Amino acid sequence: METGTEPLVVEEPVEPSPGITGSGRRFWDDLKKAVSVAVVGADEPLRFVTLALLADGHVLVEDVPGTGKTLLARAVARALDLRTGRIQGTPDLLPTDVTGSSIFEGNGLRFVPGPVFTNILLVDEINRATPRTQSALLEAMQERQVTIEGTTYPLPDPFVVLATQNPIEFEGTFALPQAQLDRFLVRIQIGYPDEAGERRIARRYQAEAEPLERIEPIVDATRLLDLRNEVRQVRVGDEVEAYVVALVRATREHEDIQLGGSPRATVALYRVAQAAAVLAGRSFVLPDDVKAVAPAVLAHRLVVDLDRSLRGATAESALAGMLDAVPVPPVVEASQPVG
Repeated sequence: METGTEPLVVEEPVEPSPGITGSGRRFWDDLKKAVSVAVVGADEPLRFVTLALLADGHVLVEDVPGTGKTLLARAVARALDLRTGRIQGTPDLLPTDVTGSSIFEGNGLRFVPGPVFTNILLVDEINRATPRTQSALLEAMQERQVTIEGTTYPLPDPFVVLATQNPIEFEGTFALPQAQLDRFLVRIQIGYPDEAGERRIARRYQAEAEPLERIEPIVDATRLLDLRNEVRQVRVGDEVEAYVVALVRATREHEDIQLGGSPRATVALYRVAQAAAVLAGRSFVLPDDVKAVAPAVLAHRLVVDLDRSLRGATAESALAGMLDAVPVPPVVEASQPVG
């Protein structure tokens, strides 16, 4: 990537908007405090869920059983004063169980909305649902609407899907198609807690049966939509924009990658980097924001070449090499971030 000889100078505006530089950080601090009532040691996964909320995207939480995937999703949903719905992925789940259906009543048909008509939709074990049912979510995730029997129904705003899946168990599961994986803004893993964290978890459940009950809402739908509008005001300099594009284009040329990131991946990386700047209390994006979020935004969109995968290549390792290889534009901060 051509970066030029002059470093990129990032200057604060004379009167930075207190909404951009302060609200995002406060939102992050409040959400982290609220969720920590029930969830232990998941600050980094929670951060990416927060980024997705601010960037108006969906989240795929992928990890082994028992690490708190569903707990994290439920805790976030409870901390936001929004309508929530839940779908349990099973092989006998039908598309109409997700979107809703029409029933005969009186002299005609009446549409009964499904659980997708909500603000935060928790799809637990999404890879246990059949491809036909998974596809029912495609239009909802991308277009924020569903079409049933020729009639289109808009979904509430905001609308966010928090889906969980177990990546190591294949019996009775259906792998998500690449088209649906691409609809998720970020994919995150939680991992096992450290010894001290695991003891805190055990102690917490000894004291009470369900810590989720103590989580209090911190924002409502109107405030969340205001925060999203603030994220769109975050400045992305020409050099940083070129860096975003160069990273995504590098995924299409890497020898280990059969299918690289699409322009949708470019937009996703751009939006999540803006949200990351807001959480850091800045009104502009730095290259480090892009690097920090790139693995969660891009890795699940890449398809590794079969021969290369047999030799140990992974999307994560290929992406790490790209992040080292693509030149990072130099940045000189003209002033300290506000917030």
